[in-house]
Amino acid sequence: MRLALVAVGRLKRGPERDLAEGYRARADALARGLGLSAVQLTELPESRARRAPDRCAEEGAAILACLPAGSAVIVMDEGGRAVTSAGLAEQVAAWRDGGRPGLTIVIGGADGLCESVRHRADLVFAFGAATLPHGLVRVLVLEQLYRVMTILAGHPYHRGAP
Repeated sequence: MRLALVAVGRLKRGPERDLAEGYRARADALARGLGLSAVQLTELPESRARRAPDRCAEEGAAILACLPAGSAVIVMDEGGRAVTSAGLAEQVAAWRDGGRPGLTIVIGGADGLCESVRHRADLVFAFGAATLPHGLVRVLVLEQLYRVMTILAGHPYHRGAP
């Protein structure tokens, strides 16, 4: 199953980018043995439209153009539902074992996601109700992908509840 992360905006050099790349490298090292690909990163330019609804629409169209047919889609949204790491691992395994060709995780722009992107999602996911910086969300998404892989591989990184 192909793994992809589509994010609006570029992550600048610095500690967030270093952390994100570190987790991405860890995930990539485990992926093949689990029937998964390395994580393909697509950074989309932020819209320059003057009005927020126009920015959302432009960014939404660009996001939708990146979503392969048949791919499972997770969108990150503060209004989404919280899922445990183990629950996320179960869902990823179900998609993989069910023959889904890919999984794409989407991080929208500063103005959020348009409804057409949310509608395309198989899961609207949140790390909680708080609004988080996009760079930090990218780090957390990549850490969770790595954690999902360690759970699927039976690796001790994820110890879970006692």
